[in-house]
Amino acid sequence: LLLYIPTRLEDLRVKLENEGLVNISYVVVNHQGAQSQREIHLLKESVSDYISVYQQEEHQDDVWTTLNGNKDDFLIYDRCGRLVYHLGLPYSFLHFQYVEESIKIAYCENKCGNCSYTEPDIDHICENITKKADQKLAEIEPKPTGQHSHHHNLHRHGHHH
Repeated sequence: LLLYIPTRLEDLRVKLENEGLVNISYVVVNHQGAQSQREIHLLKESVSDYISVYQQEEHQDDVWTTLNGNKDDFLIYDRCGRLVYHLGLPYSFLHFQYVEESIKIAYCENKCGNCSYTEPDIDHICENITKKADQKLAEIEPKPTGQHSHHHNLHRHGHHH
């Protein structure tokens, strides 16, 4: 189970790169606990060098607490470093399309106007992604059971840092 998410994340990274979405930074944050620290080599081996694995130290403030999230959340930032999506369970399961579609939207939106971080010639890649992604998110949204619902399940953020 430990390696399940990073392996699927690697698959998603390759898929998006093959679709032309390049220069996306991926970071996996390892838990602070002693067992997680001992097994970090397994985590690092489950992803390519294109995905960074960040090891929290036991004595530092927990990254997830600082970010108002949980260990299974996906936080998706745009190229300017603004939080665009914060997806919690069940929306962060990679067998759903939420993470992929949220990355595509964050990649293609151009809220700030011209940006030096924008990849050249992405117009043809992104032409329909935003429209299709919004439609897919509306169509595939699972109905929460109410038992483990979390206010960050699928939350679109404005321009927060």
